Formats: sequence, C-alpha cells, structure tokens
Amino acid sequence: MSLTLANFWGLLGGLLVLAYLANRFSHRTRVPDVVVLLLCGIVLGPGLHWINASHFPEVTRGVGTLALILILFAAGLELDLRRARRQFVAGTVLAVLSYALTMEGVHLFCMHALHMSRIASLLAGAALGCVSGSIVLPMLEQMNLKPELKTTLVIEAAFGDGLGALVLGVLLSLIAGGVTSHTSGGEILGGMVTQFVFRFALAFVIGIVAGFLWARLLPHISNNRFSQALTFAAVLIVFSATHAMGGSDLFAVMVFGATLASLLGPGSFLREFEMEFNPGDQGSRILSFHSELAFLVRSFFFVLLGAMIQFRGLDEQLLPSVGILLVILIARFVAVQTSRVVWRGPGWREREVATMLIPRGLITAVLVLEAIQADPKDLLFFPSLTFALILLTNALGLVATVRAKGIEDLTRNSEPGSYPPGI
Repeated sequence: MSLTLANFWGLLGGLLVLAYLANRFSHRTRVPDVVVLLLCGIVLGPGLHWINASHFPEVTRGVGTLALILILFAAGLELDLRRARRQFVAGTVLAVLSYALTMEGVHLFCMHALHMSRIASLLAGAALGCVSGSIVLPMLEQMNLKPELKTTLVIEAAFGDGLGALVLGVLLSLIAGGVTSHTSGGEILGGMVTQFVFRFALAFVIGIVAGFLWARLLPHISNNRFSQALTFAAVLIVFSATHAMGGSDLFAVMVFGATLASLLGPGSFLREFEMEFNPGDQGSRILSFHSELAFLVRSFFFVLLGAMIQFRGLDEQLLPSVGILLVILIARFVAVQTSRVVWRGPGWREREVATMLIPRGLITAVLVLEAIQADPKDLLFFPSLTFALILLTNALGLVATVRAKGIEDLTRNSEPGSYPPGI
C-alpha cells in the first residue's frame, strides 16, 4: 500500500479511532494505552512498511514536543496548588529525590557497565530519570488509594515531566557552552546547579505572570467563539518566550496551567471583581479542550515512535534495558522509603505501589530524541533501548494497578472509613 495523501488522512483517522479504543481498553484492563499504540506503530512501520518514520525525524520530535506542551499544561490545570498544599511538600520531595537518585544511578550504570562517556551517560540519566505524567495520571485515576497518597503521587507525576525537561535543558545548554567529557565533575555539577536555579526561577516567574495576565483577560474573550484557540496560542507563546529568555520552557507551561487553575477555581480573586463569567466552568472548558488536543497529538506520536523501532538492535539492548530498569527500581525504592517521613502515614502496601509506579512514556521518548541530537555518536542505540524500557516500566505499572486493586478490596472488607492494619 502506497501512502498517498488520501491514504495518510484515512490512516490518521483510523489511528485516532484506535487510540480511543485503546484508551477505553486501558480503563477496563488497566493496560496502558501507550503499549497498544506502540505495538500499532510496529505493525505499520517495521511490519507492513506503511510508515517509514526515519524519513521525518524532525516531524517526530516536533509532534512529541507539542504533545508534551499540551500534556504539561493540562497537568498544571489539574494541579490546584491551593487544594494540594498539604501534600505539596511530600510530592515535591518525592519527585526531586526520585529523579536525582535515578539520574545518578543511570549515569553511573551507563559509564561503568555500558562504557559510555561522561556527557553521554549524564544525558541518558537526565532523559530516563523522570516518570511519565501522561501515563501515571490516567493510572492514578483508576486507583482507589488514600486521598493523601493519591494527591502526593499526582503532584510528583505533574512535576516529573517538567523536572526532566528542566535538567536535560540545563545539560544541553552546558554542552553548547563548551562542557565536554574532559571537564571535571565538580565544574559540571556547579554549572548544573547554577543553570538549574536560573532556568527554574525564570520559568516560575514567567508562568505565574502569564497566568495572572491571562486570567484577567479571559473574562473579555470567554464568550467568543475561538477563545479556547486563543488560550492554546497563549500556551505556545509562553513556551517560546521562556525558551528565548533562557528559562525552562516546558516547566513554564506547567506553571502557567497551575496558575490558571488556582485563579479560575472556587474562591478565586476574580469573583471580587463581579465579572460576568464562571471561573470554575471556564477552567474546566480549557482543560477539556487541551486534554482532547493532547490526546490527538500524543496518539500520533506514539505510533510514530513504534514505527521508528529497529528490531535488529532490540535484542542487543534487552539486557542493558533490564539493567537500567533495576537501577530505576532501586533508586525509586530508596526515594520512597526516604521521603515517607514527609508523607501522611502510608503503609507498606501503598509504598510498594508507589515504588512500582515508574512508567516511562512520552517525556522519555522526547527527551531521548533531544539527547541524541546533542551526542549522536554514543546514543545511536538509545531508541531501541528506550522502547524496551517503556514496555518494561509500563508492565510494572500494570502490576502496581493490580496491587492497588488488592488494597481497595481489603479496604472494602474493613470498617467504613478505616484501613486494615499494615496498609
């Protein structure tokens, strides 16, 4: 079958229908829809040769970045900081500690076990260090966990994508500034800390200022026909402006969404101005529009990612991917056990679920593609390794949802409003 323009649009329509069915299938079986989409990409690419993703790598990166922008903005909209302030510290500590330990563990594993250069191993650790919020958040929706634990994991998932993008952006800027594998570890660490603080602070300020300005402008355009498209335009402008000023563009998008969620929710200062519009309803409409747009783009991206897989190198990367998976699990276990001092009393079963909830997905694929552009020589094999790691970590996520179902069943058999001992 030749992929003509008419066939392409028909294929895209079929993929969207498939993505919807995969999403409904995931709600019934708890199998992440990303796995189904990746397998479809394999069938359409290496299997039937209808899609040759190697012909348009820049398109794949662009689609992935756009999907990430939309997902992070939607995650920010769902993160009302006023409501989540009790678990904010716990979620932030877990996100930072888990990412830092995982990044360093993967960095050391790649250097000593895979014999990669220091810069390439740091890029690999930065790209593989964070969980994928686009997969964790739907998984958490299906889990009946304690509200405190669930909110903590939601905050961690929301910050995970932005944290990974922020750290990788810092490394890429250092490489562009002349840092090499011969640079001492102390110099690299010092440069990373300085760049991290600067990019984080700048993105935070831009996101909050843009959120305040847009929240004040929304009442004047909310009744217009294309107001949601204008909000999407504002998201893209925030992303581009932050990037141009040297801040973390993806993190600024998430802060922008979180600021809008806080200002458009119940009790917002907007009601003091007696404006003729419902802030809560407007916030839900924005979230609905951008979530559906993100669904479209991410579905297309994962199919393209599956089409990029080269099976010739997959068997060679299976053992390294299992080794990296073990490193991620150990780092996650240490992070969960260490950070539980700021949690609200999770039991060992809940800590077990939190430890296994480490799926990699869209953010991982996008960041790996970015890392390959910076150091293509040492990271050429990483698409196959990333694919294997996505499948393995999502399989663990499936086990986590099953374990969470066991906690739910035990809770039902206990007294109403209480949890059984040891949970």
